[in-house]
Amino acid sequence: MTADDESVERLCTLVAPGGVTVVSGAGISTDSGIPDYRGPNGALRRHTPMTYQEFTRQPGAHHRYWARSHAGWRQVARAEPNAAHRAVARLEQAGLVTAVVTQNVDGLHQRAGSRQVIDLHGSLSRVMCPDCGLVSPRHELDSRLRRANPDYHVGGAPTNPDGDVTLAEETIAGFVMVGCLACGGDRLEPDVVFFGATVPRPRVARAMGLIESARALLILGSSLTVMSGYRFVLRAAELGIPVAIVNQGPTRGDARAAVRVDAPLGLTLPRLAAVLTGSAASARKVAPAGPAGPAGSAGPADSAGTAASVASASTDGPPS
Repeated sequence: MTADDESVERLCTLVAPGGVTVVSGAGISTDSGIPDYRGPNGALRRHTPMTYQEFTRQPGAHHRYWARSHAGWRQVARAEPNAAHRAVARLEQAGLVTAVVTQNVDGLHQRAGSRQVIDLHGSLSRVMCPDCGLVSPRHELDSRLRRANPDYHVGGAPTNPDGDVTLAEETIAGFVMVGCLACGGDRLEPDVVFFGATVPRPRVARAMGLIESARALLILGSSLTVMSGYRFVLRAAELGIPVAIVNQGPTRGDARAAVRVDAPLGLTLPRLAAVLTGSAASARKVAPAGPAGPAGSAGPADSAGTAASVASASTDGPPS
């Protein structure tokens, strides 16, 4: 058995009894064509995301944001759920995953079939007006912006994780913004938590409640660099809830992980779903994972059936 097989076997053993809350980050959406910030090719190397303070206070920033977002949002809107998203939905449908807390704003978990999802950082699919409180679908704003900017075509610029692209100043200058349909206000905002801003407390409380009631916490595709995700690992560790992390590259939570899998999510999660949902009866016979031990350790994976299933599971496509 290879080291990868052993780590996936331990992951299967941890997830098999159910009661798992998932926390996902940008790494789960990279196979859908949406880049992450801190992965091997992370966007932070070429792009600094706009902060809320800059968006609301810096002259011209509001206009610049919408010009860039209008050009980039359609790529996010066209993105399709990938094998990892579908595997998470399959685990939820099998009763093993109880909820998903995602740091992503792309809506791909819901489109893949996951039902119990908290969009921790909001969603690019909604727009809100701070003047009158109206929340409206993003596609409606997109249609209005297309009519206002019939000759505004941008191609070739890479889309960033927050759904915008980097544009030349002369391109931005030619962009025409529209106002709120209800009140005419000119301060429309995407319904997202801007970089460096805080997540609304009620939303954090809902997410934390899911973590505290979970039997296990599964981190997917997040480096846990920012506190909005890392706080859940810290809380799980306080309560003795075992944590599993699947991510390419190191994470801030590695020292607190009972199971750590450093591998592509698009291969690992379909493999996990195939083992645990391909035969529900045998999957439920897998011995429950023991409590988290010292950093980097976990209870023994002592089910021969699981080991055999892991060794034979398909790793090259989405679950059927």
